[in-house]
Order: sequence, then structure tokens, then C-alpha cells
Amino acid sequence: MKVQAEVSLYPLRQNDLNEPIQKFIESLRSNNLKVKAGSMSSVISGEESIVFQSLQKAFEQTSRKYEVVLTAKISNACSEIG
Repeated sequence: MKVQAEVSLYPLRQNDLNEPIQKFIESLRSNNLKVKAGSMSSVISGEESIVFQSLQKAFEQTSRKYEVVLTAKISNACSEIG
């Protein structure tokens, strides 16, 4: 099943907020997901299992180096991003 997720990563206690966010987005893109990065959140779409696995992997990789908060809204009723 195809799903779409809106995700926001919030780095904590960091002087440079861009680096952890970029590493998180790069990790998502490496899994053949469609990723549309925005200023406050990103939208990703793909097969359900790949989306969930990719979110877990990206969070694990990012949280090893940085303290972060990740929020996600996931839907099976939204159309795929272009």
C-alpha cells in the first residue's frame, strides 16, 4: 500500500540546526522515497513498509549523533507527491 507522511525533525541543543535535518533528509532519500523538503516539514511517499523502515533508520542514524524530536503524520488516503 502507498502512504504519504509529513515529518518534522527538531534538533535540540544545537547551534547548527541545518546539519542534523539535512542528514535526516539524505537518509530518507537514500531509500528511493519521494521526498519534498519544506521549511518546517517534509513530505515523503512510497510503499508503506519502506516509509516506516526508512523513518526508523533515519531517526536511529540522526539520534546517534544529535538530540532530536521527530513528529510524523502518516496517511493512506493522500495522493503521492510528484
